[in-house]
Amino acid sequence: MKRLLVGAILSLGAIAILTAAEASAGTLDNVKKKGFVQCGVSQGTTGFSLPDAQNNWTGLDVDFCRAVASAIFGDPTKVKFSPLSAQDRFTALQSGEIDILSRTTTWTMSRDTSMGFLFAGTTFYDGQGFMVRKALGVDSALKLDGAAICVAPGTTTELNLNDYFKAHGMTFKGVVIEDQSQLRQAYDEGRCDVLTTDSSILYSERSALKAPGDHIVLPEVISKEPLGPLVRQGDDAWFNVVKWTYFALLDAEELGIKQSNVEDMKKSDNPEIRRVLGVADAGGAAPGFGPGIGLEEDWVAKIVKGVGNYGEIFARNVGSGTPLNIARGVNALWKDGGLQYAPPIR
Repeated sequence: MKRLLVGAILSLGAIAILTAAEASAGTLDNVKKKGFVQCGVSQGTTGFSLPDAQNNWTGLDVDFCRAVASAIFGDPTKVKFSPLSAQDRFTALQSGEIDILSRTTTWTMSRDTSMGFLFAGTTFYDGQGFMVRKALGVDSALKLDGAAICVAPGTTTELNLNDYFKAHGMTFKGVVIEDQSQLRQAYDEGRCDVLTTDSSILYSERSALKAPGDHIVLPEVISKEPLGPLVRQGDDAWFNVVKWTYFALLDAEELGIKQSNVEDMKKSDNPEIRRVLGVADAGGAAPGFGPGIGLEEDWVAKIVKGVGNYGEIFARNVGSGTPLNIARGVNALWKDGGLQYAPPIR
C-alpha cells in the first residue's frame, strides 16, 4: 500500500511539474511551437479587419497581427484570424482561444486592470461620433433628442451614448444589435435614425450603405477612443513582443525605413538605423535587442519587409487613397504634430 501511495504521489507530482512547465512556456513559445499567431479581429469592418470572398483578410488591425507574425517567423502569412463579436472578444482572449486581440478595441482602465488584459499601445486614436441621413436636416448631435439610435451592446460606445445624452438632458431609444453588419443594415433600412460608433468605423460603415452620399457624420466627437491590440496579463515575454512590434512600426517610419528600401537601409552608416535593423557594428558586435525578447536580431527588418512601417499600414488601409479617406491627424508621428510616439530601440 505504501508503495502504491508513494507511486501515486510521485505521479501527481510529475503531472504538477509537467503542468507548471507547460504554463511557464508562455504564449511566445506556444506560438512558435504551433507555427502561427491566432488573432482575434472584427466580423468585418472596412479599413480595419475585413475578409473578401476567398477569406483573405485586410485592414489596419489585420496588418498589425501580420507584423507580429513577421517579427516571430519572418512571414506575415503565419497568422490565423478569428472573427469575433464585441460580446465574445474578451472571453476569447481570456480563455486562450486567441493569442492577441486586434479588433478596434478601446483602451480603458477596467480592461487594463480588473479584466486581466494589457494594451500594447494605441494603433489608432479615435473618438465616438454619430451618422444620420441628410434628409433629417440635423447638423448637430445636440439635436438628436428622442431619436432612435443603433448601437452595439457591451461596448464603450453604449456607455458613452448613455453618458452623453444624460449630460445634455436628452433621451433616446436604443436599437441594440450585436452583429456589426446587422447593425448597419438596421440603420440602412430605417429602423433607427442614427448610427453611433467610433468615427473611423462610421466612415467605413457609410461606404457600405446603399447610397453613401445620402448620409453625413455629425461634427461632434463625444469620447476618447484609443484603439489598440491587447493580450492577457501575466505573460511578460509575449507582452514585450506585441508591444515592441508596435513601437518598431513607429520607429521604422520615423527613421524612413520602408518596405521598399529595408535591405538598402541595412547598409546605412547611421548607428540608430543599424541598431534598429539588427546590423552588427564595425567591431562585429550585434545589437542584441531581438534576442532580448526571444526573437532574431533582424526582427524589425522582418516586420518592415512583411508589412511596411506604421505610415505604410495606415495609408494602405484607411488613408487618403482608400474609400475611408482618413487624414493622419492625431495619428501622425509626434514630429509631424501627431500623437504617435515610440521609445527608442537601444
